[in-house]
Amino acid sequence: MTMPNYRTLNIILSLIMVAGSVYAIGYLQNYLMLDPCPLCIFQRIGLWIMGIFALLAAIINPRQKLVRLILWVGSMVGTLWGFGVAARHTWIHYAPSAQPPACGPGLEYWVQTMPMSKVLTTVLTGNGDCGMIDWTLMGLSIPAQAMILFMIIALIQVIILKKILSNNR
Repeated sequence: MTMPNYRTLNIILSLIMVAGSVYAIGYLQNYLMLDPCPLCIFQRIGLWIMGIFALLAAIINPRQKLVRLILWVGSMVGTLWGFGVAARHTWIHYAPSAQPPACGPGLEYWVQTMPMSKVLTTVLTGNGDCGMIDWTLMGLSIPAQAMILFMIIALIQVIILKKILSNNR
């Protein structure tokens, strides 16, 4: 069995972004009526950043190693961002405290009333609904599911990096 090429792997990452978005927005948010907390939104942003760079890599399919590396780094930044937020969110869920952190008034209000650095700090410290486990799949909370997804994405990105560094198309 041969390993998929650079373009195919990036198409797979793009499809993962679409599937993850349909799952989060279509199923969790619109079908189950679960409102996303700010940390959930930041996980989605990480997924979208990863997917946009992967889609660009698939469409452009550059021959130059430097361009491939730049697109890979952009995609990996989204993955690491999403994984980091999902890990923090999971920690908030299982933190050993009597009272889980709360989310506060909401992301829209924060963006309108605070500098972006303060918004990021506030969101990542975990407030409001972020501490609630509203739904699970096979015993995994939504951010734990996101962590697994981001780990799978990272494994695919390691394969892509090996292809880039070995000049293997």
